Amino acid sequence: MSDITAHSNPTSGTPAKRVIPDRLGTPFSRILSSWEVLLFGVAVLIFIFNSFASPYFLNAYNLSDATFNFTEKAMIAFAMALLVIAGEIDLSVAAIISLASTAMGAAAQAGIDTPGLVAIGILVGLVCGAFNGVLVAVLRLPSIVVTIGTMSLFRGISYIVLGDQAYGKYPESFAYFGQGYVAWVFSFEFALFVALAIVFGIVLHKTNFGRQIFVIGNNEFAARFSGIPVERIKFTLFLLTGLMSGIAAVCLTSRLGSTRPSIAQGWELEVVTMVVLGGVSILGGAGTIVGVVIAAFVMGLVTFGLGLLNVPGIVMSIFVGLLLILTIAVPIVARRLKGIRK
Repeated sequence: MSDITAHSNPTSGTPAKRVIPDRLGTPFSRILSSWEVLLFGVAVLIFIFNSFASPYFLNAYNLSDATFNFTEKAMIAFAMALLVIAGEIDLSVAAIISLASTAMGAAAQAGIDTPGLVAIGILVGLVCGAFNGVLVAVLRLPSIVVTIGTMSLFRGISYIVLGDQAYGKYPESFAYFGQGYVAWVFSFEFALFVALAIVFGIVLHKTNFGRQIFVIGNNEFAARFSGIPVERIKFTLFLLTGLMSGIAAVCLTSRLGSTRPSIAQGWELEVVTMVVLGGVSILGGAGTIVGVVIAAFVMGLVTFGLGLLNVPGIVMSIFVGLLLILTIAVPIVARRLKGIRK
């Protein structure tokens, strides 16, 4: 049965009008066909597979350890999702972690206590995010080119400062952010991840700021003529990405208890994969925080399951690369096939 219905006025003899509904199908059918539901189903299947593949998987403490595989990356992915929806990208996030961790390590060697170290890590993240924001939003340079450059710049500074050395000797209280638990098997990092997911979900989907991000991503030219402060919003988003990278640096450095210039190497790829896998369009203008949350669990379950099976780390890297290619290629190919059929 067609979704387009015809109506005519029998008394006036006016021609029939075709009425096209705003949304096709019932709300239940739309939910079932959504990317988030499909991704949730994948997560459930991975969970079931892991439970049969390893006898150590269904253990509360092991599952708690599994969350460390994605919580820090997901914190950055929340901010990255907003940036990608707005039509931009930041590939320097892992390098920001490296620079922030190096700054915290140097401060720790100088005797700075935990509150000061946390403030330094977050401040470095904000400064790096502001630097990216000025280059992209103010000078209007391409974000992918800018952040590839700052990726080398920020990590290069860490290598110059540290060389082959490592910083350690962090205060004991600093370990809580990456190793502490708020209740039973629920770590501080996981609690922070849940809180940030709620905050970012509200900001993106329930505020005028979030609606403006979608408008910019769909049509930046129209957004400017609608009075939306495009440059200011983009600068804010880069600032937010830097902030989340700084927070992730605090958690990661606290969990490892040391700083090396190679810290978080390759995380930019995993963060982008998490965002795209969560249903955020790489072209901008579409995506949800719920999808990113589910994608974080999917990637965390996969990497943890492979780790329990003693799969080498290089295989995990191959998996992440293939996953990124597939999540970008499949929707594009599907749209082209749909267009051919029409």
